[in-house]
Amino acid sequence: MKHIIYFAAALIMVGCASNQKTTLSGLDKNDFDTIVNNQKISLFTLHNGDMEVCVTNYGGRIVSLMVPDKDGRPRDVVLGHDNIRDYLEIDGNFGAIIGRYGNRINRGRFTLDSIVYQLPQNNYGHCLHGGPIGFHHSIWSATQTTDTTLVLTLHSTDGDAGFPGNLNVEVVYSLTSDCGLKIAYTAYTNKPTIINLTNHSYFNLSGDHTKEITDELLTIKASGFTPIDSTFMPTGEIRSVKGTIFDFNHMHAIGENINADDEQIINGMGYDHNFVLDKSCPFAAQLYDTVSGIVMTVSTDQPGLQFYSGNFLDGQVCGKNGIAYPKRSALCLETQHYPDSPNHLDWPSVRLNPGEKYHTETVYSFSIR
Repeated sequence: MKHIIYFAAALIMVGCASNQKTTLSGLDKNDFDTIVNNQKISLFTLHNGDMEVCVTNYGGRIVSLMVPDKDGRPRDVVLGHDNIRDYLEIDGNFGAIIGRYGNRINRGRFTLDSIVYQLPQNNYGHCLHGGPIGFHHSIWSATQTTDTTLVLTLHSTDGDAGFPGNLNVEVVYSLTSDCGLKIAYTAYTNKPTIINLTNHSYFNLSGDHTKEITDELLTIKASGFTPIDSTFMPTGEIRSVKGTIFDFNHMHAIGENINADDEQIINGMGYDHNFVLDKSCPFAAQLYDTVSGIVMTVSTDQPGLQFYSGNFLDGQVCGKNGIAYPKRSALCLETQHYPDSPNHLDWPSVRLNPGEKYHTETVYSFSIR
């Protein structure tokens, strides 16, 4: 793709090679020190007790996330790459901040105050994740304020990828005292615009990234979901999960119905759907791996959660430790507003006006069962 070639051509590696592993997850920070377009890319390490999170300011990507298993052994529970060159040359969203609009917008078109805006059409004729060169390919300014906190900022100009308004964005990654990763998103604009930020980490709580996640147990506290057509676009319906294979209100194995002869499963090639969260529940989702004993609880103030079961992973992308990630070797739980919300005015609004503050928080907390 054009942006991958462009980045690769502009890549200037700095520093010298080193075999010294400088993080708990085995990452060498020298493998991430790079300058692209006169902007420095680095790897930042957050740690708090037994928990370690490594983040690169290229796309604000979570590269590794180490938490202890039931035997106290640290496990890396996210997919990614172990060097910056792979992130630059391989198109993917591993661990990235997604914006300006996470998920899909129908035909890449929406209307705001009677003005029609056209966005890039990079997925089945729709705009996905803000277009092919979204926030996941931006180089964020980074400041590590403490051992547990990283502040990322980005200025997106008016007309960037077709979106209106200058947008100033801040994303703060911080580790909590109870083994949690908190992500706080804040943004301001100078003219009416739309915004829907999320994180695209791929989780596998076994720590074995050659293994499918179909045996992991999942709960999603949702009363409904938004059905999709064969191009992954919501139809506009909000359908009850009751009595369907989309009911995860009680924990069960992800693989139980993932290959069912069901129109929605066929359209999504598995699960790739937005769930309408029950806001009366103190958490949005919970994932449990019975072998490692690791439990991940997702809490958020967002109205939706995209559950993606890694259907497009195909063994062609080589990740950390030389592992070629097979199909469904990880899943995503992306907290968000609903896909295509700008074209469904009866859904929770994604509009941001001048003088308003966009702010949302999500916490991924880890424990042992």
